[in-house]
Amino acid sequence: MWDSVPWFTEGGAEHSSEVARLLAYAAFGGAEGIIGAGDLRVRALKAPAAAVQVLPGACAVLNRAPGAAYQAYAARLPTADEVPIAATGAHGRSDLIVARIENPYSYGETWPQPEDPAAGPYVFTRVISGVPKTTTSVRQVRPQDSAITLARIDLPAGTRSVTQSVITDLREMAAPRRRRVVRALRGVWSTPDAVGNIKLPEHEEFPQGARWDIEIPEWATSATIIATWAGLDQRNPKDSYGYLRAAIGSRRTPWTRFNCDWVGSHQRFTFVGGGTVSIPAKLRGTVQDLVMHGAGEPGFKGLLEADGGATVFCDIEFVEDPDQDAV
Repeated sequence: MWDSVPWFTEGGAEHSSEVARLLAYAAFGGAEGIIGAGDLRVRALKAPAAAVQVLPGACAVLNRAPGAAYQAYAARLPTADEVPIAATGAHGRSDLIVARIENPYSYGETWPQPEDPAAGPYVFTRVISGVPKTTTSVRQVRPQDSAITLARIDLPAGTRSVTQSVITDLREMAAPRRRRVVRALRGVWSTPDAVGNIKLPEHEEFPQGARWDIEIPEWATSATIIATWAGLDQRNPKDSYGYLRAAIGSRRTPWTRFNCDWVGSHQRFTFVGGGTVSIPAKLRGTVQDLVMHGAGEPGFKGLLEADGGATVFCDIEFVEDPDQDAV
């Protein structure tokens, strides 16, 4: 039999809580986690003490009560929540910090009923104490709880105050945003541009013109860059050794090495480099140069050139991850 009142009907019909939670489930795409990148981060107090602070934010939490398929809760923490953490004795201890829904009216769950059912509360920051130090999810220790994992605190023996160094951030986002940007240049070097004359630790834009203005999304916390140098020509009869990388603003990927031994005639080579870089708060929402860099290996005189037969690509994907810059 249907739940008789779907969302949304007129005429004063009353919708069930199950239908409302179905709407939340659909809105979150069946996912759970924090909503904004800086939400619900667990931090030590400014003056470390036997407590931690959960920063304001919002989250989606799947209803894991038996029979609660396609249901989710939407919860918000408008002000920071301070949570006590018990001291350790002769042995260390790991505690899991979670946001948990405790709804005694959901499919026979046995949570205590609030004094005022209309006002609750039904959502809490909870400490699950004494978990294995390898725990990364509340699913590992309490799989039936309607809860999301925020952090793990690994307390050494004899600890009375919690410092930031013992807190491991375990938040995940319900719906992280992504944006992909691709830029390319092909065959524009009528005068070949060489890499190898400038040696590490110095570097140069390579090839010249491989530079684009990129708008960094305001929500981006990291970017994965794949840089490709295709069809580079080895013309001079010397071994060409060096390095290639990409950069956006002040954020640079690791160097990719190239070793091109001279074999008696010129050859063309293709290299792929890049990596994932963090995007600090000061760069978000700004326009930055996306640049390809090159440098030669000291001691080698060979050159690689970008000419009319070369193509370069930069493929960058901005990602929204739980934000480590939150304060």
